[in-house]
Amino acid sequence: MPHYIAPFLFVLIWSSGFLIGRGTGAHADPFWFLALRFSLVCVVFTVAAWWARAAWPRGARRIGLHLLAGALMSGFYLGPGWWAMSQGLPAGIMALIGALQPLFTALIAVLFQGKRLSGTTWAGLALGFGGVAMVLWPRLAATDASTLSVPVAALAAASILSLTVGSMVQKSPLAASDLRTAGAVQNVGAVVVLVVLALMFGELRWDNSPLLWGYLAYSVLVLSVAGTTLLIWLMRRGEATRTAALLLAVPPLSALQAWIVFGETLVALQIVGFAVAIVGVALARR
Repeated sequence: MPHYIAPFLFVLIWSSGFLIGRGTGAHADPFWFLALRFSLVCVVFTVAAWWARAAWPRGARRIGLHLLAGALMSGFYLGPGWWAMSQGLPAGIMALIGALQPLFTALIAVLFQGKRLSGTTWAGLALGFGGVAMVLWPRLAATDASTLSVPVAALAAASILSLTVGSMVQKSPLAASDLRTAGAVQNVGAVVVLVVLALMFGELRWDNSPLLWGYLAYSVLVLSVAGTTLLIWLMRRGEATRTAALLLAVPPLSALQAWIVFGETLVALQIVGFAVAIVGVALARR
């Protein structure tokens, strides 16, 4: 895949995840839905690896890193995040919290990996986050602050930190593994986390509607097989902060998709914010 197409395709796919998370909550328990989703993703990657006769990771340390990456990037990230939205956390606030991920990545790179980021990168991250805030501001202003639970919001923020650390793990020796076998092993780690969370906090709720099965198929084939694979591929080929900066474009594009799919309003401030966020992403990725 040409290197200039992959970032745009990734952002387009990843941004649709908020719409799926919003729609699924009315039909199924988020933990059990995600556990089934990643179990099926594991099957898809296993079949693909078997068909291609790809080499599987060897050694306890390498396999352990794969399991950890999957647990962090999928289990502890999506599980609490989707649960927070099912508990009433508005998708707009979840998206704004998610926009902190590039800033978390930059701070970890500087504080723990000894990297030095240019002023242009910092300016791009700040500008991108400001654009995200502009896009989400009308939705946030319409939200009753008294209905927001601080523990739920804190759990959502912790889920974003989990995605950040998991993404960093992808820059470890994992990068030498085949994407299909790596995906199969990593999704095992995600399923273990989600089943534990489902047993602790979930409920047996599944309305068996065609729409729910459609959400599941899209989540497996598009969000996980295509989207997560693109994210891992981008992380392996590029610097972590530059890849994370792409996530700043996700909330504005989610707002645009919600306008198209659900007919939500899109005011002038949001359109300007979309442009500002894109400029910020471009600066941060230079």
